[in-house]
Amino acid sequence: MLRRLHHEQPESFAFTPANMDWAEAQISKYPEGRQASAVIPLLWRAQEQEGWLSRPAIEYVADMLGMAHIRALEVATFYFMFQLQPVGSVAHVQICGTTSCMICGAGELMEVCKAKIAAKPHEVSADGKFSWEEVECLGACSNAPMAQIGKDYYEDLTGEKLAEILDAMAAGSVPTPGPQNGRFGSEPLGGPVVLTEGAGEGEKLNASVALATEIGDTIKRIDGTEVPLRAPWRDRSDEQGDATPDTHAPKLSEGAPADETGIDKREAPVKPAAEVASDVSEGRKPETLSAPREGGADDLKKIKGVGPKLEALLHSLGFFHFGQIASWTEEELAWVDANLEGFKGRASRDAWVAQAKTLAEGGETEFSARVEKGEVYDDD
Repeated sequence: MLRRLHHEQPESFAFTPANMDWAEAQISKYPEGRQASAVIPLLWRAQEQEGWLSRPAIEYVADMLGMAHIRALEVATFYFMFQLQPVGSVAHVQICGTTSCMICGAGELMEVCKAKIAAKPHEVSADGKFSWEEVECLGACSNAPMAQIGKDYYEDLTGEKLAEILDAMAAGSVPTPGPQNGRFGSEPLGGPVVLTEGAGEGEKLNASVALATEIGDTIKRIDGTEVPLRAPWRDRSDEQGDATPDTHAPKLSEGAPADETGIDKREAPVKPAAEVASDVSEGRKPETLSAPREGGADDLKKIKGVGPKLEALLHSLGFFHFGQIASWTEEELAWVDANLEGFKGRASRDAWVAQAKTLAEGGETEFSARVEKGEVYDDD
């Protein structure tokens, strides 16, 4: 299936402060020089923030990770989990259309979507609240037909029941996800025939549905307000009433060896950018130029981690040549890192000084060679 960017695009995109903190924490999980490994979670966070992935959002993530724009675009267009066009403000409905669901009535569910949302998939409803599409198997075949709405499954559906769910969501409520015909989980319609003792006894909802209901964010998009960022579950208490941290919460390594604790530095929470900046000296401003020297500015995009936006930012700060960057001292590098608005810390993280020294001496790096060959996408 051909997937293209939407014909109408916003002018810009930027993570909210909370989502930026989250994104920086994800990047820190990967070794130096491997930040591009965070592209999928960062694209997903951008989609959660806006509802869909715009071109500015894709390029923004690429710039954060020092990737060519085309590389991030390749990821976004390859995975169907990324929506490349606007979606409903309340929910995007995904109807499973694979064999089990289709046999059991998925066609009726799609007719409801056509009638109540839009005649064609990926079109937003007239009130702007919903959009829909048919997807491949979602893995709930025993509860067919089913749909994924937001983060959760609505199973054992009928056309009438789906219509009721959409009406309820449009009115501002969130119907309980899971089986919609009274089943507890995926047991036979006539009731469980194995493991019958204690199966669901005393519980109204299965574990997955209970957790979704407890968190209360079934169709709520991630907006950075979740605490803690990586585990939005609440703390539990033991029988004596003493607060006990939830086992899903991040564990701190506190310098202990991984072979003793079973954890390592990657599981330790990362400080928000604002806190990191307050811990580091602002350094000393390097010598700058008001304009490039005779012969014109160097192509700073040959430095890995510098895209068109960062090059423009460096020019605005008075840096036009590889030799300028190559001469930065540690104090001057700290000043630059602190003044790269939206990209703080990038100069140190991507070793700009070392790259610039090679380029200033007439050499080339692996990245600059790719730029020369035209393998790095630049649409500015």
